Amino acid sequence: MRVLIVDDDFYCRNMLHEIMKPYAQCDIAVNGEEAVFAFKKGLESGNAYDLVCLDLVMPEMDGQQALREIRSIEKDFKVEEDGAVKVIVTTMLDDRKETHDAFFLGGATSYLVKPIEEIKLVNELKNLGFSV
Repeated sequence: MRVLIVDDDFYCRNMLHEIMKPYAQCDIAVNGEEAVFAFKKGLESGNAYDLVCLDLVMPEMDGQQALREIRSIEKDFKVEEDGAVKVIVTTMLDDRKETHDAFFLGGATSYLVKPIEEIKLVNELKNLGFSV
């Protein structure tokens, strides 16, 4: 499994990486612009990401815009809906509108509330069909 972890907070990025590294090759982006660049490069090289863990509130380009651009890139590359990258939005409890918009406007697959707990993340990976 290939995973892109996107978060501007060092602690959150590190926690996700520590949880995911036994199961996946992990790349890290610190904002939405880096995430979009990495995602597109993965598709161009034939080494697409299977999962994106995406923070919604970030500087430069937020998670909402990054998610919209990722879905647009998939359309440009003619990625079928069943082959689209799975996106787990990582958010704080007070980001209800952001989380709602990520699902209904951006096409997020699921979400987890920060701080991320290992058991919840592993269960979510299983629910999404990943073998962990």
